[in-house]
Amino acid sequence: MATDSLQNSNSNFAGELAKNLVAGLAVSFVAISLGAAFGILSERGAFAGILSAGIIALITALFGGTRVQTSGPTAPMTAVMVLIMAYAASTRQYAGKGLLEAFPGADPVQFVNLVLILCGVILVIAAICRLGRFIQIVPKVVISGFMNGIAILIWVDQTKKLFGLGGQERLSGALAVNIAVALSALAIAFAVPMVTRRFSSRWRAFIPPGTLIAILAVTIVVQLMSVDIQMVQTEKIENSVGAWVAVVQKNVPTDWSAQLVWLAIPFALQLTMLCYLDTLLTSLVVDKKMTEEFGRDERTKQNQELAAQGAANAAVACLGGIPGAQATIRSVLILNEGATWRVAGVAVGIFALVEMLIFQDYISTIPVAVFTGILFKVGYDVFDWRPCVIYVRRLLGRRDPTGLFDVGHREMFFIAGTAVVTLVKDLNTAVIVFTALFYLVRLKFTVPDLEPIETVSVVRED
Repeated sequence: MATDSLQNSNSNFAGELAKNLVAGLAVSFVAISLGAAFGILSERGAFAGILSAGIIALITALFGGTRVQTSGPTAPMTAVMVLIMAYAASTRQYAGKGLLEAFPGADPVQFVNLVLILCGVILVIAAICRLGRFIQIVPKVVISGFMNGIAILIWVDQTKKLFGLGGQERLSGALAVNIAVALSALAIAFAVPMVTRRFSSRWRAFIPPGTLIAILAVTIVVQLMSVDIQMVQTEKIENSVGAWVAVVQKNVPTDWSAQLVWLAIPFALQLTMLCYLDTLLTSLVVDKKMTEEFGRDERTKQNQELAAQGAANAAVACLGGIPGAQATIRSVLILNEGATWRVAGVAVGIFALVEMLIFQDYISTIPVAVFTGILFKVGYDVFDWRPCVIYVRRLLGRRDPTGLFDVGHREMFFIAGTAVVTLVKDLNTAVIVFTALFYLVRLKFTVPDLEPIETVSVVRED
């Protein structure tokens, strides 16, 4: 009897471990495809994005306060990274004095990494000061607004790159071909989830995500047709200790002068606030799903999660990576794939890094326009459509058929206002100003927030 019990226990353990590893493998393909897309959007390259997807997922899964989750580069964090890169390079994308004008002789690459390290340090300090509980203060109308602003920023940036607008250099090759490639990738990314939704959950587990299918399908067609358009440029790294030591030496900041740190702090604060919101809002969604659908009373240790995110962002800085946070859709996806152990998130990171090393020779065969299409889909997923649709229905005299919540003129003022300030100024200003204004207006008028939390698109980026 004891032997049978032990065998059953071992069998259950092996089965549970296999299920978690398979879940990690499935989500790793989403992680690398989005990591590549966000790496290109940030202008640090596809390789840097995939590397960051693996490292951030690995560190946060090991040490984070949300037991089952997946973190990595996200659309909001990458949108801020674009501004940091533009400032560091003193390009026309950044309105105002750039880094090289404010601090002649500065190393732009190391400055960006300095910003990421400071972001990590501030997140750890926030964790030590136990600031995680303040996530409840930010109104959901403000969250909805800055997510919409981030989505529009992504659309505008990709449109500029595709058509060569706003001082940006257009993608090389025929414009019509690049547009066709982008639209094809966009169509596939939309179509795959719609088709696979009809399949049973058992079969869906074996189908790659829409973003990955879009990358593979369009790349194969372009290569078979020998189309002359711009391909992804990536720097291959040899799989040796010496090569990786050289990468670290190149990227670790050596100039920590007060003036340079002072220039970096505003950008670091923007990333910190966004990572704070991105991560802790996602953790609320994950906790709710774990409790209601899986019967486990989960509560994220918010400050532990912030500390892990800080460590992860500082780590990728030393390798020339891009910032990240806990990712909503990837976290929900890994739960839907049956993940129950922390090892599932660890597996995402390990598999992503292994896949990066295996496939790095093929990254340069992918057309850049493919990622333009995918990023348009990412913007669509980030945009919080529900309140906007309900508001328009209200203007037309029709109510939300679910009856969950209403969106009037006051709510839309905060959503639209936050989005506009995010676009023309920055995230920190938008969130601080409209959060303060929300509570001031509430002293005199009724301004209901968006409820329940799952009706807000929080931080969707997959």
